Amino acid sequence: MPELPEVEVTRLSFADRIAGARVTGVRLGKPLRWALGYEPDALIGRQVLGVRRRGKYLLVDLDDGLLLWHLGMSGSLLFGNDRSAPQAHDHFDLDTTQGLLRLNDPRRFGAVVFAPSEQSAEAVKLLGHLGVEPLNGGFALDAFHQGLRKRKTAIKQVLLGGELVVGVGNIYASEALFLAGIRPTTRAANISRPRAEKLRLAVIDVLTRAVKKGGSTLRDFSAADGKNGYFQLEAHVYDRAGEPCRMCGTTIRRIQQGQRSTYFCPTCQKP
Repeated sequence: MPELPEVEVTRLSFADRIAGARVTGVRLGKPLRWALGYEPDALIGRQVLGVRRRGKYLLVDLDDGLLLWHLGMSGSLLFGNDRSAPQAHDHFDLDTTQGLLRLNDPRRFGAVVFAPSEQSAEAVKLLGHLGVEPLNGGFALDAFHQGLRKRKTAIKQVLLGGELVVGVGNIYASEALFLAGIRPTTRAANISRPRAEKLRLAVIDVLTRAVKKGGSTLRDFSAADGKNGYFQLEAHVYDRAGEPCRMCGTTIRRIQQGQRSTYFCPTCQKP
């Protein structure tokens, strides 16, 4: 599933190239997770002002309204001058004077939704519950630690929930907890302020490095320019069950948490 680094890498790969373009056509394929909620032809002629990210959503700002894109579990975007006929899993095309932005999504859990503004009901429904962004300077220790103290569930599940901080998906939660030396099963409320600070800094570090590495390509993720990510190649614990810890040599373990695989070092990470 594309997480914050993959979505940010996708944004960076086409944001500059599409800025200022005029929409010349819109094509809808098979139904996605949510409907566009707008007449496609009414988008023709509108100008793309820029592309932002909120959590795992891409916000394509228009001179009137915006489009919220979500990649779901298997989606990817491609932007360029290739206007060949759509294939079986190409479900949304935004054609512009500067290129075609195409959403490919084999499992169709992604979506493109129109909203009149970021304050409208359509946008608030999707974005209103999201926690703070970890990479824009607003991820503060006090609020993070206070939020942890109110939650009795395992810290890994709290990170994945996205209510305190957005974008820490399964790979990056395992990696950040390893760097912070915290066992993923530790109850969030039991984490002290110093350990919360280690975790906060680890989240920022892991996500920043993942963006620089182009995200993680485990199956079919690629950015809008077709490039794959390489962060997974330097993972300390993720997908390394049975292998020795790179720090202490202890065998990495794998457990299930909320139907997701969790990886950790039982020596380096303390409850």
